[in-house]
Amino acid sequence: MIPDKQIINVSRYVALGDSITAGYTDGALHYSGQNNSFPNLLAAQFKTIGGGDFKQPLIDPQSVGIGFAGNSRLILKNTSKYGFPAISYLDSSGDHSIFSLNIYKDQGPFHNLGVPGAKAISLPISGYGNSLKDSGNYNPFFARMASETTSASVLSDALKMSPTFFTLFIGNNDILAYALSGGTTDVITPLEGTPGIGFESSMQVLVNDLLANGAKGAIANIADITSVPFFTTIPYNGLNLDENEVKVLNTKYYKNGLCFTIGANSFAIIDSGFNSSGIRFIEKEELILLDIMLDPLKEKYLNGSLPIPEKYVLTLEKISKIKTATKSFNSIIKTISYDKGLALVDTNALAKTAEKDRFYNEKVRSISYFKRGVYSLDGLHPNSLGHTIIANEFINAINATYNTQIPKITNVLFKRNYNN
Repeated sequence: MIPDKQIINVSRYVALGDSITAGYTDGALHYSGQNNSFPNLLAAQFKTIGGGDFKQPLIDPQSVGIGFAGNSRLILKNTSKYGFPAISYLDSSGDHSIFSLNIYKDQGPFHNLGVPGAKAISLPISGYGNSLKDSGNYNPFFARMASETTSASVLSDALKMSPTFFTLFIGNNDILAYALSGGTTDVITPLEGTPGIGFESSMQVLVNDLLANGAKGAIANIADITSVPFFTTIPYNGLNLDENEVKVLNTKYYKNGLCFTIGANSFAIIDSGFNSSGIRFIEKEELILLDIMLDPLKEKYLNGSLPIPEKYVLTLEKISKIKTATKSFNSIIKTISYDKGLALVDTNALAKTAEKDRFYNEKVRSISYFKRGVYSLDGLHPNSLGHTIIANEFINAINATYNTQIPKITNVLFKRNYNN
């Protein structure tokens, strides 16, 4: 039930979440992204109503950052033969020294407990920073910032702070980890199961423990990930062919029963569940993943000479699973927010208002980027403007629920460095 309107105590604000909460942008965790994270922006606004310090596990400002695959952050630069800006990495490798040292003793404790790659089922896991555990129960991004690596969990480190107010934005990776591989690895977190296994019980434990000492908070639902640029930028029919290319591809795919025509064509994809050949045309509502643009064979995939691998495609069946899970997770989050009197931030509705900010050019097989978009170069995570918008949505929800008058962020200076 929704409680009476009440003023909140934000003197000890703690943020729990995944890569978005951490400030992971442009495909990596790096200093500028952390500084522009929505919790850091939110903490600054909290100071107008008595908010205190807000410590983050910051990376060195000169670091190239590090991503899930050990990569540096993404940039745009003129690397294509056509002279168009193309997505690339800032360096040949990410800054692995970030994972070599636990910084809690010298810099902690931390108020921003956003952990890239974390799921709802990850946050209660004891020893989530313990490298002796398997990959699903160990996360190097948490290991660098944990109070201790043997048994600490993200939740236990949050509770050590005795928070008076918290934000919880988690659940994206419970679906996204599956989607980012085209459904070829990982699984969508089941609804049922004990904490650390099931989504609902994990969320209940997180919220109940955070509320146990009288804290208040805000909780966000999750966006339909199939609507973000990572999955929507490259159209299903982005294979533009001339007469000669049609002849070559029709000869190549004759045994697969594929027939191409001059002009726009659907891409050929690999689908292991599709007859004996495992190759077919992609369907209109199916999605191609943006990280195909970083594959060394991208030209061959995008000119049709090779079928697009399964790991770069979401089929209709997999999209249906993702949408069903998103709806179920958000229903659970909404129920928890109502039962516990939390401010509910509807990021799912917010994401649907984002305008398209990048376009695929089938003639030169490149991506055009708008400078005023809200997504960073990875097409998944918000940029600084996106984080500002999210912070303001949290402020709207908190003000409406708790009768506060926290000012929204208005003096936004948004820049993007194209490194051309």
